[in-house]
Amino acid sequence: MTASPKSRRRVLVGVSTVAAVSLGVGVVAGTRITSPEDAAAKTAAPKASQITVPVEKKALSSKVVGRGDASFDGAVNIRVETSGLTTPAIVTGKVPKVGSTITEGKALLEITGRPVIGLAGVLPMYRTLTPGSKGPDVLQLEQTLDRLGLDPGTVDDEYDGSTSRAVERLYEEAGYDAPEPDERLTQAVDAAEKGVDAAKNALRQAKAALKQAKAAKANDVSVQQGAVDDAEENLDDAEDELADAQSKAGTPLPVSEVVYVKTLPRRVDDVKVERGGTVNGVVMSASGASLVVTLKVDTQTAERLKAGMTASLTLGDGTSVAAKVRRVTRNGEQYDVVVGPNTLTAKQLEQLRDANVRVTIPVKSTNGKVLTVPVAALSAGSDGGSRVEVLRDGKVELVPVTVGLSADGFAQVSPSGDASLADGEQVVVGR
Repeated sequence: MTASPKSRRRVLVGVSTVAAVSLGVGVVAGTRITSPEDAAAKTAAPKASQITVPVEKKALSSKVVGRGDASFDGAVNIRVETSGLTTPAIVTGKVPKVGSTITEGKALLEITGRPVIGLAGVLPMYRTLTPGSKGPDVLQLEQTLDRLGLDPGTVDDEYDGSTSRAVERLYEEAGYDAPEPDERLTQAVDAAEKGVDAAKNALRQAKAALKQAKAAKANDVSVQQGAVDDAEENLDDAEDELADAQSKAGTPLPVSEVVYVKTLPRRVDDVKVERGGTVNGVVMSASGASLVVTLKVDTQTAERLKAGMTASLTLGDGTSVAAKVRRVTRNGEQYDVVVGPNTLTAKQLEQLRDANVRVTIPVKSTNGKVLTVPVAALSAGSDGGSRVEVLRDGKVELVPVTVGLSADGFAQVSPSGDASLADGEQVVVGR
């Protein structure tokens, strides 16, 4: 049987459709088939390229940054030596309040109705000083009196009449009567004064006898003249004895009426006594009148710091307060760096009290803007010198440099010899 033309057309269309579908599937499958070479090329690492940053001109500043605790400077315990008292050491007044200030030359406490005057000095009071006393404690006293403008005479290690009068003025300035000398010394002065009066009377009598002998025109008045000479000599001796007695009976400085503290003024931190109580050991603790911040650093950092360096304190509200390094002292394995603010407002004082704050101490800085590169851009050459890799026209050139100050991840550089390096050029920091 012969197929009709219409049937033949249907077969051709069907065959064409199958062929087209097969072709499409083949194309899609072909796009998903990857050769081993192509796969390796696609998964291989990209070609190495340089990571560069520009050379910059800027000022560098090396600094020490840390956190420190605020406190009142230099706490000390204050003791009063009461061994010289003949009565119990009862506190009778002038008990200070915490936060008050101890001022040099003023009473910080009263014991048995007498003042305890605060003075600045390193040697403690360990004995009562009286005219005739000698030693380093006398020298310290006279140096103090001289600094306070109380005129102790020649500043030396001997307690004399000038020292005694200066001590009187010290008590007068503090608002108290000066201490009385020992009764035996005042009695010795009374006796010496009577001796002077007797010697003067004897001299008057001797002179009267001589005058009478001369008026009578006696042939020999040597006896009467001798009596006058003896009387004059006795008067000189009596006056010397009186001067010595008066000197010894000058104003003393009782051991229980002065306390030396290393530096003044200071702030009272704690009071250990109360009115009516008995003094036994420490009467109060006091610190400096000014607030400081203490930063702890290691030995390497401490070697870069010294007293007088400028610093800044960052308070809780973000404001910065100018300050200075006051001292750097060893404390065990670490060092204490004590930083004091230059000035504080009342608000800043309250913010700083007992706070932990950020401390910044510039150690070194460049003189204006200089060429800088990241520290990561520096490498060492075969000669031990430093160099940087500069990308120029797509090629890397090694440029020898001299390195200056480093700070905040950057280093000051200057090209060595005939080499050149300019602001904005790209240096390699990695790949």
